[in-house]
Amino acid sequence: MAVMVRIYDKNPNQREVRRVVDALERGGVIIYPTDSVYAFGCSINCPKAVEKLKQICGKDVSRLSVVFASIAQMSEFVRIDNEEFKVLKRNLPGPFTFILRAGSRTPDKVIGKRKTLGVRIPDNTIAAAIVETLGCPMLTASVKDDDRLIEYTTDPGLMLERYGSVLEAVVDGGNGDNIPTTTVDLSEGEAVVVRQGKGELK
Repeated sequence: MAVMVRIYDKNPNQREVRRVVDALERGGVIIYPTDSVYAFGCSINCPKAVEKLKQICGKDVSRLSVVFASIAQMSEFVRIDNEEFKVLKRNLPGPFTFILRAGSRTPDKVIGKRKTLGVRIPDNTIAAAIVETLGCPMLTASVKDDDRLIEYTTDPGLMLERYGSVLEAVVDGGNGDNIPTTTVDLSEGEAVVVRQGKGELK
């Protein structure tokens, strides 16, 4: 059963962040807050956790994206040209998912047969602290359940109740948002807004 870990976004407690990272390093899947909706997350370097996350999401690989600590770290996994870099620099950290061409370092288990990867740098101190302490990107997917009321995905207690048996930890960063990220496709060179969400593209 998952543990609930309370972390405050104003000043994340490093000991509590370490508890969450320990769970990720053991191959666990967590729920954590972002600058949009709460999300599932696991270490990109743990194949067992990647498979577990896919099972939780119903094997829908298109729902998966990767959270990074910085654009520099992101550039190790996706191809970024000068124009794309400018767009990323203007909008990140922020409530965006950018679709970019996958690089050779992206594990096959993460992208399957896709040639692109959704990437994120949330403007959330808790998410940033987790990824930085982990030292590698996190595979992620929004917590959403089409069969339940939307309020359910904003309450960490209800998420623990629903998913606790398949998770290592739920990070309580307060009530979440129910507006998803803005998705922007940069894979063809020009920025195309695929889904308008919380972020306004600059």
